[in-house]
Amino acid sequence: MSFEYIAIVLGVILVSMTLHEVMHGFMAYWLGDDTAKHQGRLTLNPIKHIDPFLTILLPLLLAISGGPIFGGAKPVPFNPTRLRYEEWGVALVALAGPLTNLVLAFLFFGAAALIGGVIGGVLLLAVQVNLGFFAFNMLPLPPLDGSRVLYALAPDFVRRGMEEIEKFGIFVVFAMLLLFNAVLVGYMLGVIGFFIEVFEVIFRV
Repeated sequence: MSFEYIAIVLGVILVSMTLHEVMHGFMAYWLGDDTAKHQGRLTLNPIKHIDPFLTILLPLLLAISGGPIFGGAKPVPFNPTRLRYEEWGVALVALAGPLTNLVLAFLFFGAAALIGGVIGGVLLLAVQVNLGFFAFNMLPLPPLDGSRVLYALAPDFVRRGMEEIEKFGIFVVFAMLLLFNAVLVGYMLGVIGFFIEVFEVIFRV
């Protein structure tokens, strides 16, 4: 595992997760809540968004181990009572982050198909990282983004249970990594493989 590879992975992670979090904030702002703006989170400065474990340590450990790379960042604050569309507004804020990673993966794949060579290889690594972030954050488990979408659809008793789970935050992620690692890896590889096949069809490679 070369220093250059680790440096590239870290650079891709910082860019991808910064855009992920900024889009959460911009979506909330567009829907009527300026909390993220007032707290300085509508910025492309990655330092404002880094979570030491989810943004740096976890993805790098996964990269070194050769597994699918995923992680998160410091959540962008927002006030759900100020958003338009109530629970659906919250769901839109949540979706803005993972969908940003999906769009980035699509653009990086297209660029890699056109450029090829060493740069193309770096871009394909960026595709893998962004698809990993998309797949991981779309899991419908608090505190991940996918849970916000499930919350908008779920009956009240499910919502109450999700609220209790969310109180434990990062510990839920730890437990998932420790107890369901094989299932999680299988899910991640399946989602990443599916979208790469879709991209290959679109770009005819």
